[in-house]
Amino acid sequence: MEKWTAESIPDQSGRVAIVTGANSGLGYHTALELARKNATVVMACRNLNKGRGALDDLKQELPDAQVELMKLDLADLRSVHEFADKFRASYDRLDLLINNAGIMAIGRQETADGFEMQFGINHLGHFALTGLVIDMLTSTPNSRVITVSSGAHRGGEINFDDLMHEKDYSRWGAYSQTKLANVLFAFELNRRLRAAGASTISVAAHPGYAATNLQSIDDWAVVKVILKVTNAVMAQSAEKGALPQLYAAAAPDVSGGDFYGPHFMQMRGYPVKEQASEAAYDVAAAEKLWDVSEKLTGVSYKIGAAAVA
Repeated sequence: MEKWTAESIPDQSGRVAIVTGANSGLGYHTALELARKNATVVMACRNLNKGRGALDDLKQELPDAQVELMKLDLADLRSVHEFADKFRASYDRLDLLINNAGIMAIGRQETADGFEMQFGINHLGHFALTGLVIDMLTSTPNSRVITVSSGAHRGGEINFDDLMHEKDYSRWGAYSQTKLANVLFAFELNRRLRAAGASTISVAAHPGYAATNLQSIDDWAVVKVILKVTNAVMAQSAEKGALPQLYAAAAPDVSGGDFYGPHFMQMRGYPVKEQASEAAYDVAAAEKLWDVSEKLTGVSYKIGAAAVA
């Protein structure tokens, strides 16, 4: 098989990218490699101190990189609006929106808007962000939205009767629900873009088992120990885990509605196109999730016609 690496990314000169959660892990390496190929990259981060550290690291490796740090807290819709407003005031195009940030399997908490934290950050925050910049995407020729999911989506189901898990909370069940929501959203967005005749495409990707900060946030001591061991033995690096989303963002043969992950057992290795779970292609569920997400976030999408290259 062809071993596609970050070196295979075509030149990105003139392109503008937003990468959420770019201060560490998959997001950092995604921002780094796009900047290395001359993209202008906006690192959208909740914690500006960590973001500044990541920006300093990136600039140390790439002194001439066109990179900017902006605050984005996906757990607060007010912050999402403020980020979108600031981005719109600074840029006149958006070629790549990489919805990468996320949290995993935490004890139940709520966002500033009262959403279950995992669903609020992993799905609703990104749904709102994408909707607030969708016109910039559709007015930029051949732009792409990349939504990062997980292999855990295969065990997920959308519980429309208890989306916020107020009645019955399972940290892993809630996480898997959000990861399925990510793929449902990515595919439904692509259907809507296609129906509007837009040149923008929406694609999903997952990193397989990659060692990132996601595995360090669990508040159960025993789980932390287990994850530390499995990370050391089984996980691939965050650098390699970022390859599927980089492929989705930059490879010339990508089509809307594609799903990319690592080639070996969907856990490790070089990026390949794969099938998502059967549930991810449930159009009725995707449409229902879309309607609910619009109501919860107050963000309605205005998808225009294709930009002319």
